[in-house]
Amino acid sequence: MTAGPADLLRDLCDSTSARLAGPELRERIAQVRASLDAPLRVAVAGAVSSGKSTLVNALLGLPVAPVDAGECTFVVTQYEYGEDDGLVTIELKDGGVAHSRLLPGHRLPSDLGVEVARIRRLRVTLDQPSLRTVTIVDTPGMNTVTAANEQAARSMLFGSGDEDDRAQAMIYVLRYVQKFDDTTLAEFRGLTGACGMSCVNTLAVLGQVDRRGDEDDPWPTARRLAAKGYQDLRTSVFDVVPVIGLLAETARACPPDAEEFAALSELARMDEDDLEDYLLDLEDFRTAADLPVPAEVRHRLVAKLHRYGIVTSVRALREGVAGDAGALAAHLLERSGYASAGKAATGSVAAGIAHFARRADHLKALDALTRLRALARTPALGSDRVTLDALAAQLDENKPIATALGGLRIFAAAEALGRGTLVLNEEMTAELLRMARHDDPAEQLGLAAGAPKPEIAAAATAASMRWRTLAMMSEGRTGGHRARDVLTVLEDVVGAALTEDRGPAAPTGAGPLPPVSVDRAAAEALRSSPMVPADERRSVELLLTGTELALQLGAPPSAPRAELAGYAAALAARFRVLTHRPLPIRQRRAAETLCEAYEAVWAWCDRPDGPSGTPSPARSRQENVS
Repeated sequence: MTAGPADLLRDLCDSTSARLAGPELRERIAQVRASLDAPLRVAVAGAVSSGKSTLVNALLGLPVAPVDAGECTFVVTQYEYGEDDGLVTIELKDGGVAHSRLLPGHRLPSDLGVEVARIRRLRVTLDQPSLRTVTIVDTPGMNTVTAANEQAARSMLFGSGDEDDRAQAMIYVLRYVQKFDDTTLAEFRGLTGACGMSCVNTLAVLGQVDRRGDEDDPWPTARRLAAKGYQDLRTSVFDVVPVIGLLAETARACPPDAEEFAALSELARMDEDDLEDYLLDLEDFRTAADLPVPAEVRHRLVAKLHRYGIVTSVRALREGVAGDAGALAAHLLERSGYASAGKAATGSVAAGIAHFARRADHLKALDALTRLRALARTPALGSDRVTLDALAAQLDENKPIATALGGLRIFAAAEALGRGTLVLNEEMTAELLRMARHDDPAEQLGLAAGAPKPEIAAAATAASMRWRTLAMMSEGRTGGHRARDVLTVLEDVVGAALTEDRGPAAPTGAGPLPPVSVDRAAAEALRSSPMVPADERRSVELLLTGTELALQLGAPPSAPRAELAGYAAALAARFRVLTHRPLPIRQRRAAETLCEAYEAVWAWCDRPDGPSGTPSPARSRQENVS
């Protein structure tokens, strides 16, 4: 099985740590290594009174986070998995630690027994299965999203600029407004950029979409605003989704009890116009003496549902949609916008969390790369300086990401787009963002899910032409490297689609397919050149040393010819790119020779009547490369 990005970075951390002499440097490497094994850290941030803590409770499925202006509102609180359910660890700024426990009902106490000014962070242990993979970090509310620099932004959001406070993904709760002005958009982009966030690990949430008060159904307007917000922020966020956080919290963390369900049933039996009149002013609804529900219960209904939630609940009861308290809670969750139907990749908070969880290893690896690059720039002397320089060389941002870290290619390109180091037209911007948002190759290419493999291969081939042109035009710059990353992914999609579409290979006789003859002079000209990317040099090495055709192409031993055709097609495309690079003429012609050799293998393996003999090598260019 091929090692993933996180596995390779673990090995890199281990090998680097073993060569370091300084204990502080080894400790920082150990922190990066530990982050790769820990659950994904997702920070929930937002403006003051935007509904941030309410959303945290919905995410946790427990009413833990205080939603009023209590002391804990001003403290970074991390909710993590543990068997000691309800333990509160209070980390102090002076390095000390104190302990407390949640109150009955899983609520944080308002008095922790320690002055808030002394607290660095709270860590709350919950025995919740969902926290095995994702740790939720509730951050202090902000009056503005402006951040002057990275450390200030991280201190503002996560309590300090320390490495162990880093979030690897963020949910930012925005106030529900009719239009984002340019200042707000610029501030948001500045904040996410300073905190190391991008369109691959940031979800923007429009909270409290039910509070405008002038629409019976807030959802059409809310969805239009979210779609417009995504267009404005698409290079900074994975998605912009609307939600009624209060309904989500109620449905998931504190659903209506039997008394509240009975009260809503009484309200459902009232005259519809009379109830609507009472609900026009919630203070009147709470205090009116002639309603058939006790005032104390009405106060609870307003606190848990607000006007829209009460109206929605009453309508569901009148229509027979919710026959009991459990069914009502499920209906409220649906009407909150928290979850999307089916397995939608976008459009809701739940879909965003699922996106983060699915890509947790890649997001953690992306964060680890950033931290390791920063660590490699740390001042050091002697052998430690040599070790850090070697680390920097392996992680050079302006070199193509190694084949083994290929899963990060699209993430790296999307980050470069957000930073402005990759400049794209509208068509290619939309193309890259689709690839970052979706996992299915068809959806990544703008096709319907389940599209036929030939259609996927054709779309990926067309897209690869655009990205190949950009990679050649931006050769040697960061944008060129990132364009080449996207090109490589598209070539892999083409190869996979071609391989899968052909089905089982036709019988090819006993034993593996024999190796093809290679123009050794051309191969050696590329294998020995430092100007040729490492990926291509490795491919040339396989071509020279492989004892059968599959091994020459980097395919599994004795792979069927249909699969070999896909490998050869992808290699031909990669070596075609080399022919347009500013290489010395000797090496460029050598690349043409090997490209033609791969194309010959592709055509030979792709013959519908099965291969016969051996693939004809490309016309020798010995006289041109020797």
